[in-house]
This record gives sequence, structure tokens and C-alpha cells, in this order.
Amino acid sequence: VQLQAFGGGLVQAGGSLKLSCAASGATFSDYIIGWFRRAPGKVREFVVAIGRNGNSAVYADALQGRFTISRDYAKNTVYLQMNSLKPEDTAVHYCPADRYSQYVSRTDPRYDYWGQGTQVTVSR
Repeated sequence: VQLQAFGGGLVQAGGSLKLSCAASGATFSDYIIGWFRRAPGKVREFVVAIGRNGNSAVYADALQGRFTISRDYAKNTVYLQMNSLKPEDTAVHYCPADRYSQYVSRTDPRYDYWGQGTQVTVSR
């Protein structure tokens, strides 16, 4: 599967952005899709992931309530709606895919396919 994240940009603190992750080259519903991010000088961290059927989602504890994940099977796309953005949300955001796990995972090694990320910058 190939994955392309887009929709990042520059936004003021308190604003919103909606990221998209377009998948191609495989059966979309076979994959758990996650969002991870890497802030400058920090390790990559888990944001959220959504199960194959779209009914289960796992969020990073600190982000639940501000971020919402969804998936559109007709468009083979996963979305990340980010609200009330903070400067500490500034990071490159990636959307990897997990083909084999039974359950949604928060850990990087579970995700087999990674594409290029999209930069989100939140100004004060």
C-alpha cells in the first residue's frame, strides 16, 4: 500500500486543520491506519489510529477531545480533524498502515508502511 499525507500548513494557535491520508495500491479495508507525528528535536509519537471497520479508534491520552479520526472507504482516505491547535502540535504528521495486527496499536513497529508526512506549524 502507498500512503500520502497532505493538508498540513501554518495555522494560529486555537485554529483547526484537517489532514488527509490517501491510500492506494491495496485493499483499503485490510489496513489499520494511524497518525504519528515528530516534533523538532523529539522522537516520533503516536497520535491516533482507526481500525479496519472504522468503528474503533485509539487516541493518545493527551490529544483526545481535540483530535478526531475518520475514514472514507469510497475515497480510500483517512482524515484527522485537529481543533484547538497549540504551538506544541507543531510537527511533521505521518499516516502509516498496519496490515497484520488484530487490534489497533499505539506502537511504531506495528505499522508496516509509511509514506511522506505533512508539516503542521502552529504559531503563537
